[in-house]
This record gives sequence, C-alpha cells and structure tokens, in this order.
Amino acid sequence: MKLEAATRAIKDCSERMNAVYGNVVFDEWAIVSFTSGKGTVTSYVGPRKEGFSKNFVNDLNALRTELLNTKHEIGDFDFARHGTGTHFDALMALGNEIYLICNSTTDSIQNITKNSRWLGAQVPFAELSEKFRADPVAE
Repeated sequence: MKLEAATRAIKDCSERMNAVYGNVVFDEWAIVSFTSGKGTVTSYVGPRKEGFSKNFVNDLNALRTELLNTKHEIGDFDFARHGTGTHFDALMALGNEIYLICNSTTDSIQNITKNSRWLGAQVPFAELSEKFRADPVAE
C-alpha cells in the first residue's frame, strides 16, 4: 500500500471510531518509519505538528518496551494502558519497521476504555489492522 492510501484508510478508521464512540478517540495519528535506525515521521494529523517530532522520544516511553522488545507482525497492535497526556496510547505495525502511532492528547487510554462504547470503537481499529496485514505499507 502506498503512503497516501494508508493515510486515507487511517482517516476513515478514525472517523468510524469517533462515530461509534460518540467522541474523538485519538486526536493524534502519525505514521513513523524506523527503517533508518531512528523514528522518522512520514505523516501526521493532530494538534501539535511541531511538538510531535520534538517530544517523540519522551512521548514514546509508555510504548517503548512494546516497540523495541516485541516482534510485531504487520497488522499487530499494542496499547499503553498507563499513557497519559501526550504519551502515546497505541501503535500498529503497518509495514516493515513502519508503525502507526495513535494518541489522545486530552485523555488517557485507561479512561477511554472505561466507556462501554470503546468495545464498538475497536472494531474499525481491528479492521484497519487487517487491511495492513493484507496490503502492508511500503516505502
């Protein structure tokens, strides 16, 4: 899958999740490539365009172990149960060393998951993971 198609799929997923949840789930989405040995943001949607890259290393703390110590097959995802503020809430493997980073800058994933509508909002997210399993992002 090309980056433009991936961005459209993520936007569609976000809109569907928000509709089911009844509020914005993740207000920050970024595609990040680690193929160069460090995180390079290739696409970003959210409220802190400059701050995202600047604070990336610190904001990744809640997901660092999952990202660095877990072999993610394309489509696999993880959530950071204790991320707060700008610390990233979720990641999904989109391709070889290419990840989607998801975040709510206004709420924690712990609070988001307390809402009973979270169960339904996960369906578009899981469907997105299957799209990338079938057609990974290639640089």
